[in-house]
Amino acid sequence: MASTTNTPSTLLTLPNFSIQTSKFLPKTSQSSIFKKKKPFNFNSKTVVSCKASNGKQNDADTTFLNRFDRRDILLGLGGSLYGATSLVRDPFALAAPIADPDLSHCAEATVQPTGGEPTTMGIDCCPPVSTTITDFIPPSVRKIRYRPAAHLAGSRYLKKFEEALRLMRELDKDDPRSFMQQANVHCAYCNDAYPQTLFPSQTIQVHDLWLFFPFHRLYLYFFERILGKLINDPDFAIPYWNWDSPSGMSMPEIYVGSNSPLYDSKRDLSHLPPSLVNLDGGKDNGFSRERQIKCNLNLMYREMVRAKTPSLFFGKSYRAGCPPSPGPGSVEDGSHIAVHIWRPNFYAHHANVDRMWNIWKTLPGKKRRDIDDRDWLDSAFLFYDENKNLVRVKVRDCLDSRALGYDYQRVDIPWLGSKATPRRRGRAPRRRPPSGRAPGRAMAAEINNTIAFPIVLDKIVRFEVPRPKKSRTKIGKKNDDDEEEEVLVIENIQLDKDAPVKFDVCINDDDDEDDGKPVGPEDSEFVGSFTNLPHGHGQPGAKLTT
Repeated sequence: MASTTNTPSTLLTLPNFSIQTSKFLPKTSQSSIFKKKKPFNFNSKTVVSCKASNGKQNDADTTFLNRFDRRDILLGLGGSLYGATSLVRDPFALAAPIADPDLSHCAEATVQPTGGEPTTMGIDCCPPVSTTITDFIPPSVRKIRYRPAAHLAGSRYLKKFEEALRLMRELDKDDPRSFMQQANVHCAYCNDAYPQTLFPSQTIQVHDLWLFFPFHRLYLYFFERILGKLINDPDFAIPYWNWDSPSGMSMPEIYVGSNSPLYDSKRDLSHLPPSLVNLDGGKDNGFSRERQIKCNLNLMYREMVRAKTPSLFFGKSYRAGCPPSPGPGSVEDGSHIAVHIWRPNFYAHHANVDRMWNIWKTLPGKKRRDIDDRDWLDSAFLFYDENKNLVRVKVRDCLDSRALGYDYQRVDIPWLGSKATPRRRGRAPRRRPPSGRAPGRAMAAEINNTIAFPIVLDKIVRFEVPRPKKSRTKIGKKNDDDEEEEVLVIENIQLDKDAPVKFDVCINDDDDEDDGKPVGPEDSEFVGSFTNLPHGHGQPGAKLTT
C-alpha cells in the first residue's frame, strides 16, 4: 500500500492510540527511527539544540549548555562582530530570526537532475547582486486582484497570461525579472546556496519548516507584479490550480497545449486530463475516479481541518543558528509534495498552496491564527520587484493577502465535510496476541512495547503506544472542533535526503480484515503519510534526521 523507490512497501501501524499524527518529512530508501537526535555544534564549547520541547511555537525552542539563552549568545556574537552599541540601538538585536542573505555570498547550489536520477549536481543559480537594498513598503491597494481558478480561466485571460510569460522569457538573462532569474530566486533559497548571516556553517532553507508559507507567498507576489508590469496591467493576477476540489483535480486545460508557453514537455502524458491527481503521494494507484476523489477530499480534511494549531499547519520552528529542515507542516508534507510529483505548473500549484493558508485561518478554532513568535515574524527574504529593485521583506509583511492587494476567486470547498469514517464500522480494535506471530501479512514485524531502536522500515511495523493518562473530555471527544488535540509524534527519522520516500501511518488497524482490503486514505484509521520529495539540496548522499 505504501511505497518507497528502492525498498519494499512500508506501513507503520500503531494500534490502540487515537486522533492524529503530527507531520514529518523523510529522505531515504532505508529509513530508520533512532532514540536520540544529536544536537549540532555551535562552536567547540557550546552545544545548541533547536528542538522544541513542548510543541509551542512561541516558546523558546533552543536551550544551551550552562543555561545560556540563544539571545545571549547572539548578543555576544553581535557585540564582537558589529559592536555592542549598535545592538542597543537595534530593537531586533536580541531576537533570532533568519536574516536576509548576503547575495554576494551565494554559493553553488546542489540540485537533483530533472531526469530523477538518485544523484545531485552543482549548479549556479545565484541571482544578480545589488548593492542597494530597500525595505518593503506595503502597496496602496485601490482594488483587489482576484487570482482565477485555472480550470475556469477564459480565452481572453489566457491570451494575456501567455503574453506576459512570453515577455518575461524574452528579457535579457541578466535581468533580475527574467524567467530564468525568477527561477534562480527559488533555486537559491531551496537548494542551500545562502549561508546564514551569523552562522555561516548553517544554510538558509525555506522548506520543511515554518517559513514555507510566507516565503512562497512573497515569491509569487513579486513574480505576479513583474508579469503585470510587463503587460502594463497592474490588476493582473496569476491563476491557481484548485486540486483540492473535484472540478479541479485534473490538470487544467491551459497547461495542456504543446504550443503554449505554459506547456511542460517533461510532464508525464498519463497525467493529462481526464486523469485525477492523487494527493496521497502523487503516484498512480489505479483507484476508480470515485474513490480517488473521495480519498483526496479525506486527505484535505486531515491536512486542513485536523491541523488545528499553528505548529501542525506551518511546521516546526527555524531560527538563526538552527540546521535546515526541522519538519514541515501538514499541507507542505502532504498535498504540496503529491502535486509536485505530477510536474504541475509551479506557480499555479503554489498559488493554491497559498490559498490554503487563507482558508485555514477562516476555519473554526481559536488557535487557527498566524504564529506570534517574533523569530518567525521578523525572518526576512530578498526579492527583486517589478522595477528591478532589490527589496527586503519580512514575514510580518505578508500575513494578509488582501493587504498585498490580492485574493482568490471563490470556488466550492467540499473537503470541509469530508471526515474519514472507520473501516471497521463500530468494531473494537482486536488486541494482538501476547506472543507468537501476529495475524496479518507475512511481511509484518511484531514488536512489543520494549522496542529496540533503530528500526529499519523495510517492512510493516506494529507496536502499541500507551495513551496519555490525561484524556480528552467526553464533550471534547464528541466535538471535532475541540481545541485540545492529541498528537502522535514520530521523531528522529533518518534518511537519505536525495531519495524519494513514503510510508503510511495507521492507528487502531488490523490488516487482516475480513474483506482483505488494506486501509486507505478514506479510512479514519489512516492518519497520514511520511513523504519526501528530493530537492537535491545539501551535500550529496547526506543523511537527514527529522
